[in-house]
This record gives sequence, C-alpha cells and structure tokens, in this order.
Amino acid sequence: MPVLHVVMPVFDEGPTLARIAGRVAGARLPAGWSLRLVMVDDGSPPEAAAAAREASAAHPGVAELIVHPRNRGKGAALMTGFDRVLASADDRDAVIVQDADLEYDPGDYAALLAPLESGAGAVFGNRWGTGAPLTGWRRLHAAVNGFLTWASELATGLGVHDMECCYKLLRVPALRAVRPWLSEERFGIEPQIAAALARARVRVAEVPVRYAPRGFAEGKKIGWTDGVRALWVIARERLRTTPPRAAGGAP
Repeated sequence: MPVLHVVMPVFDEGPTLARIAGRVAGARLPAGWSLRLVMVDDGSPPEAAAAAREASAAHPGVAELIVHPRNRGKGAALMTGFDRVLASADDRDAVIVQDADLEYDPGDYAALLAPLESGAGAVFGNRWGTGAPLTGWRRLHAAVNGFLTWASELATGLGVHDMECCYKLLRVPALRAVRPWLSEERFGIEPQIAAALARARVRVAEVPVRYAPRGFAEGKKIGWTDGVRALWVIARERLRTTPPRAAGGAP
C-alpha cells in the first residue's frame, strides 16, 4: 500500500497545531493510500514546542515528531523531514509539504495525488487557479509571487503558475533525485526544489488548491529579504553544475 508522507515544518505555531494535525490525520486519500505525518519542530519556544509534542502524541501510529535544538529555517526543517522519509519510504510512496498554519487545506491531498496516475513525477498546487478574488495586500502578495514564478519559469521551464505554493508533492523516486541538490535552509528552498526538478527532468503537473492567507499580524514569517534570496537562488541554480558540498551546506 503506498504511503503519502506529509512533512510539516513547525516553528512557533502552537495555536494552530492541534487543528492542522487533526486535518492532516483525517484527510481523505484515494483508495489504497495511507498517510504518515512527519512534524519537524524547528526550535520553537517552550510553549509552542509543548503544543507540537501534544499534537504529535494525539495521533499515535500516524504522526512522528523530530526536534531541531535551534531554529534554522523552513528549508532546514524540510530537508530533515525529507531525509526521514527517504530512510524508510518505498518507491511507490509520495511526499508532500504541509505548512503548520491553516492557510492550506489537506482536503486537497486527493486532487494533488491524482496526476500521479497519469505519469507525473511531481505536482505543484496553484493558489491562484481557483478564481477566488484578490483584494488589498493579497493582490500584492499574488503579484510578488507571480514575479518570482515568472523568474523561476525563465530558468526552469516547468510550466507552473505558482512556484512558491507550499503544496509540492513528489514521488519518492523524484525526491531521491532532487535531494542532493537541496541546501537552502530558509524560504529559498522553494525555487531550489523547482530548479532541482527541472534539472532531473521530472514531469511536473499543477492542481488548483484552496488558500486562506494570513497576514503578518497573525505570524506570517516570510519577508522582502526572502524574495531577494529567492531571486538569487533562481540565478545560482540556473548556473550550478554540481550538487552542494553537503546537505544544508554550501549557499
């Protein structure tokens, strides 16, 4: 039976953890699939770290918690989760990234898995493909993400419309191919995954997903410096010919 491994980076998201872990554990999958949740607490402060332990313990047999002793970034947490998955996964399995807030809906997992049946090696979500209206700062957010996606597309040609979307689902063989090329410890991991998939010539599909964005007052962590870093990563990865010296190493 194939397993969908959900890798969830966690940092100081105590108020939402119980709900999102429950939604993940209860997500409906296509017939024959099972689910495993790998939570990576990236050095949360004590109260949020306790919430992560409680959320993991509430789903025995499904959830596992890995703890970083200090905060390193979303990319570092993802690489830790990916390595844990690859240590035990079958090539029939898949892995998906899930944020620990409530912006993304695990109810979309089944739709994201569907393109694998037609031969896709990876599937990206598209937050802007549902036709939902964009107003205020959300319109600016979409414009910035659109620019980064455009830049990434120039370098990779993957054919996606939302490169920065959290929902990236990879078959395990695709993850094995791209993992040596991943080193970005913060949000630069997003364009780096796209570049690695293009380098490995993985066929990437795209599926519209639901999205309920939160603002900076609610704890959103990405800032303008992460956008600048993303552009640097896109340019660097276009020119890179060898993998980083070590996982999580060379910038």
